[in-house]
Amino acid sequence: MASSPQSPFLLFATLLFLQTLAEAATCSDCFIHSRAAYYPNSDEQGTDRGQCGFGSFGATINGGDVSAASNLYRDGVGCGACYQVRCTNSNYCTDKGVTIVITDHGSSDNTDFILSRRAFGHMAQTKDAAAPLLSLGIVDIEYRRVSCSYPNKNITIKIDENSNYPHYLAFVIWYQQGKRDITAVQLCETQNFVCKLLDRSYGAVWTTTSPPSGPLSLRMLFSGEDGDETWVVPVNNIPHDWKAGETYDTGVQVDV
Repeated sequence: MASSPQSPFLLFATLLFLQTLAEAATCSDCFIHSRAAYYPNSDEQGTDRGQCGFGSFGATINGGDVSAASNLYRDGVGCGACYQVRCTNSNYCTDKGVTIVITDHGSSDNTDFILSRRAFGHMAQTKDAAAPLLSLGIVDIEYRRVSCSYPNKNITIKIDENSNYPHYLAFVIWYQQGKRDITAVQLCETQNFVCKLLDRSYGAVWTTTSPPSGPLSLRMLFSGEDGDETWVVPVNNIPHDWKAGETYDTGVQVDV
């Protein structure tokens, strides 16, 4: 017995449903449900011993609205990424939530985020609502990746204190902007343009033994979730006599 053909309306509804599923699976601006805690010993801001390697900068960046991440840490690739995080308890929480920066690695009881105490409180509707929200310890949340923005701040290189000129160079990148990850870093000699690919030692720390000599041109590869990649070359070079502990302004802001 031959089956009857599908009606145009049913066919359209099926196609619309499949399209909706496809869009949901690839939606980069959609909120994801999870849980969040906060640093139990935090004095409002984050930790200066975070596994991204930011040091004290990692406790104060973004006004102290920072967080450790579990899976979103991604072996250090997630360091410096920004997320909008909002709790879902309508008695205490706002729709806006708080924008945080990943500066550490960690998890607690199936959480994606361990926020600084300051950031956790900023999810509350009011200052008065922050105390009962904090008393919950762990809350249900929604989060999504957002663009990092640091007005009047250029991407900055902080030379690690363990660097040993001219034999060993390690540095971390501050003020990572935009919504993409830094997935590769090269150092190039400005005279002959010979480049060397650096290693991600841990977190956001990039290292190399026997670094190139002379003034050094930095190249950073910004990679998006859509697979798009862009090499960014700063305006300013790292000086030939770079020193451990120093910071160097790259002269560029990146909004990609």
